Amino acid sequence: MRKVVLVTGASSGIGLALCKRLLAEDNELYLCLACRNSGKAEAVRATLLACYPTAEVTTVQVDISNLQSVFEAAKELKQRFQRLDYVYLNAGIMPNPQLNIKAFFSGLFSRKAIHMFSTAEGLLTQKDRVTADGLQEVFATNIFGHFILIRELEPLLCHNYNPSQLIWTSSRNARKSNFSLEDIQHRKGQEPYSSSKYATDLLNVALNKHFNQQGLYSSVICPGTVLTNLTYGILPPFLWTLLMPLIWLLRFFANSFTLTPYNGTEALIWLFHQKPESLNPLIKYLSATTGFGSNYVTVEKMDIDEDTAEKLYQNLLELEKRVRVNTTQKSDHQS
Repeated sequence: MRKVVLVTGASSGIGLALCKRLLAEDNELYLCLACRNSGKAEAVRATLLACYPTAEVTTVQVDISNLQSVFEAAKELKQRFQRLDYVYLNAGIMPNPQLNIKAFFSGLFSRKAIHMFSTAEGLLTQKDRVTADGLQEVFATNIFGHFILIRELEPLLCHNYNPSQLIWTSSRNARKSNFSLEDIQHRKGQEPYSSSKYATDLLNVALNKHFNQQGLYSSVICPGTVLTNLTYGILPPFLWTLLMPLIWLLRFFANSFTLTPYNGTEALIWLFHQKPESLNPLIKYLSATTGFGSNYVTVEKMDIDEDTAEKLYQNLLELEKRVRVNTTQKSDHQS
């Protein structure tokens, strides 16, 4: 029986590398690419099928930041599948990243240089936007749209006889100090990416609490420092050129510099082979690469308070109720 895998953000970066590696592991998968751009998704599908003709590869169009798009994609998926074995919640954004130049050069020549490069702590701010649904775009894309997708796909995910796995792409940049239950969308802050990733870690814990008995398990990973379209926007191209020798050297001192999307998927692939019942929901699984380029997986206990995780979960449920009403009213108005 073919395993069915759904990957969001599958047309580039980590998502694309993940799809290639999954099919290399099991070329008879049923793989569904959930992408915002249908043209890119179809091009990726054709490439994957050319390399793995025995696989089943389909696409579904979804903009995770747009709730109506999420509802429509979930409806299509429920018509297409009876179950989903794995859902990789990978789509994410870091819009308009601004580098704190002073903090960068101050940290560059300090004892915290490796930690700074590994986590980007204190280095990056972002200018967030508001979506058509009235939500902060980073929050909507990185966590809430995926939360709604999970809620909509519960009939395909909750089967006691054969567990399903949710696998989130989180980050070492997930910082408790950047998250607040009073401002879960991070409207008042300047680090919405870090806030959204910490919220992802919290939600992961809450999902395990509420759904493990129904056969649904959740895990979070960090792909490490990977050079993708998302990270290339942080610095001007000439600075990346100047820094690359230093970054390659740092790999001998810090394992988080995975650099390539292929390397960054190591923890995602490792989880594909694990029994979800054996995994610790308070652990983040980290892709790591040695200075000589060998990949492996390491772990990190998350700085998570389970009461805070539960409160976030309840807040998301309340927000879900409100947005469902608004989405219904918009649909009625348009019709």
